[in-house]
Amino acid sequence: MSETEKKAEQNQQKTTYSLNDDRRVKTLSPGAMVTKRFFRNRIAVLGMFILIAMFLFSFVGGAISPYGESELFYRTDKQTQKYAGVKVNTELRYQQVEKNAFPALAQAQFVLAKGKGTPDFAAGNVQYSYEEAGKDFYVIYKKGASEPIAFASLATVASASGNEALPFDTQLAILKAVTNQETSFTLGSDTYTVDEDGTVSKDGQPYAYASRYVINAIMSDVTFSKQFKEELIAEIEAGKKEFTFKDADGTEASYTLEYDAPSKAYNIMQVKEQRVYDTYSSPSKAHPLGTDKNGMDMLTRLMYGGRVSLYIGFIVVIIETVIGMIMGGISGYFGGWVDMLIMRIVDIFYCIPSIPIYIIIGAAMDALHVDPQIRMIYLMMILGFFGWPSITRLVRGQILTLREQEFMTAAEATGIKPINRIFRHLLPNVIPQLIVTCTMSLGGVILTEATLSFLGLGVKFPFASWGNIINDVNNTYVLSNYLFIWIPAGICLLLTVLAFNLVGDGLRDAFDPKMKR
Repeated sequence: MSETEKKAEQNQQKTTYSLNDDRRVKTLSPGAMVTKRFFRNRIAVLGMFILIAMFLFSFVGGAISPYGESELFYRTDKQTQKYAGVKVNTELRYQQVEKNAFPALAQAQFVLAKGKGTPDFAAGNVQYSYEEAGKDFYVIYKKGASEPIAFASLATVASASGNEALPFDTQLAILKAVTNQETSFTLGSDTYTVDEDGTVSKDGQPYAYASRYVINAIMSDVTFSKQFKEELIAEIEAGKKEFTFKDADGTEASYTLEYDAPSKAYNIMQVKEQRVYDTYSSPSKAHPLGTDKNGMDMLTRLMYGGRVSLYIGFIVVIIETVIGMIMGGISGYFGGWVDMLIMRIVDIFYCIPSIPIYIIIGAAMDALHVDPQIRMIYLMMILGFFGWPSITRLVRGQILTLREQEFMTAAEATGIKPINRIFRHLLPNVIPQLIVTCTMSLGGVILTEATLSFLGLGVKFPFASWGNIINDVNNTYVLSNYLFIWIPAGICLLLTVLAFNLVGDGLRDAFDPKMKR
């Protein structure tokens, strides 16, 4: 035998094992085998990494975010608001000594008489007469009476304060003086002076204005000075579109003049800098995903929305699983009339139209103004209550198979109580199938919550969820112009549901004992 053959024989002897050799072949435990098979599935592993990323984004991201979930942001913006209205009288306006002293029918008859040039007219059973006291100014009497009951004029009289209603006699005297271009007049014991522009002063102070222009402030506490009115009317008569006014303390304000043809009036618009919500702000360094309609940071809302969606998904699945395991375990173990009763209850739940019920309950909570936090608890309970029948059927089917096996016969022979047989021997053997089913149903629960929140029936402001974030696309303008509002939430929702399904598929394949090892 050559030297080479001797070495080969020695090596072969070294690698030959005997039954009593200290070294043993290592075998994997069932859990390790499942884990190994799961990690062989690259798609399932990808789904697991996506889920880890979503959890880190939602929980860790929300914790390190510099902003709060409901923190509001503001910006200084220039806004144009209606400040006042100016009406130019082109038709006679009537002022009466008392209400209904000169009714509408009498006013119509007056217009006819004025057009014919007749000083007397009648309305109903009452006879009237009028006199022309000036250009476009008429004083009306009941026939035979010496005191006027009304007057008609293109000009109107307003107090200098803008809030005081002047007496009929005072207005009549002012219009007579202005129409006749008098410089002063006496009424009672008071003496009034009249300027060329129709300003009436009393004791050296502006008392009233007579003009065809009626200026009304939008805010009741706003009054206009004489200078403001004069400059405004001058700009209107000059046909200007813009008006700048500097008041006595030097404050300058800019206005735009807009003519409204239907109402034959001018709208005075004022441009003001105001602090408003920073709504629909484009992505920036401060807000990487912009802001929403309430001026809140979208990235932070997305993080907290993920928390809410995942919380609801897991809690609902836990509720479904607990109820399903109890009902399915009892049904599958005892059988007979107990099984028949529970299965008929399951059939009834399958026949209930859950979506319309969700909508009705959501509308009822809206009407009752349920607190948003309590509303989330109700939402989880309702979704869990309607989702347990599928878990019950799965558990029942597994237990019907397991209860006939030898280990259950041995457990019954040793005198173990039925409840212990169910919860300590049967249900633990159903856990692998439950894990797969629950993992895959998580995605469905999250989608259901998102649908209800999108319809405004789920999670409510100020809490965020991916569903109520996407609710903004109800507005077509937002859908078209603010993609950063709803696309990130849609992507997060898509990735999370897809990842749960991928992980569920991977677990199903890993738990399958027929898989090749």
